[in-house]
Amino acid sequence: MSEIIETQIKTEYIKLDSLLKFSGLCDTGGFAKELIQQGEVKVNGEICTMRGKKIRSGDEVEAGRYKVRVK
Repeated sequence: MSEIIETQIKTEYIKLDSLLKFSGLCDTGGFAKELIQQGEVKVNGEICTMRGKKIRSGDEVEAGRYKVRVK
């Protein structure tokens, strides 16, 4: 079962690697980059390997047992 984290952004979008840091799933940008490149991150249910992917309000990002809902 996933632990759900709700994160609010105040801009039009946030890049995937920045979201992982902002929401507390990764301590560093380097770790976020590694997770993404290894195919460990899903965006809206699909594996995403683009760390610069634009994440907008309404998107869901999964990493391990965590799911981040962006508002």
